[in-house]
Amino acid sequence: MTILNIETAATICSVAVSENENIIFEQVSTEVNSHSSKLGVFVENALKEVTNPIDAVAVSSGPGSYTGLRIGVSMAKGLCFGYQIPLLGVPTLEIMASVAIRRVNDGEMLYCPMIDARRMEVYSALYDSQLKPVSDVKAEIITGNSYAAMLDVGKICFFGNGAAKCQMEIKSPNAMFINDINPLASDMCALSAKRFQAGQFEDVAYFEPFYLKEFVAVVAKNKVIH
Repeated sequence: MTILNIETAATICSVAVSENENIIFEQVSTEVNSHSSKLGVFVENALKEVTNPIDAVAVSSGPGSYTGLRIGVSMAKGLCFGYQIPLLGVPTLEIMASVAIRRVNDGEMLYCPMIDARRMEVYSALYDSQLKPVSDVKAEIITGNSYAAMLDVGKICFFGNGAAKCQMEIKSPNAMFINDINPLASDMCALSAKRFQAGQFEDVAYFEPFYLKEFVAVVAKNKVIH
């Protein structure tokens, strides 16, 4: 079982190939806005390095950057069409939560991945220590009252590139913050293998990333005609 994993939902562009969950190839770029220039190169390098045929392509399915998701899903669908192999969609917040759960290893804690959605808004969800969803994925504006009721009765770990700005608002002693968890293709491998084994394939023709919010184009002030 050889799976090509693609992650472009946030600021980092990454590709990893796994064989039975073991990572045999990985390339990562932390360069800002590098998805369009790096992803094709990373995929080409992966296909050159891997000797076994690719059995499926897995892509981080969102929420996240509109442009990043579009680039990653377009590449994944193109590969699936070209090689006639199945497509796997892995939720971005689930990828992040799986990393935090392994790192913290606290069965009593809830885990809240947060992706920056500008200003004080984040894309977020809650998972338990078994990676089961406790709340739906949502776009929310963080205030001092966010998660207050849940933090009164238990611990929550917040992480992701949206969590740092929330630390100024969420002051409960039951709140834990981790600042260095980003979605990566290498962290998708166990999740995509599980979906492959369960036959949880996407319809390649109709699959769309989970944008959560519609794309809004912003016109630079110096481009506005007065």
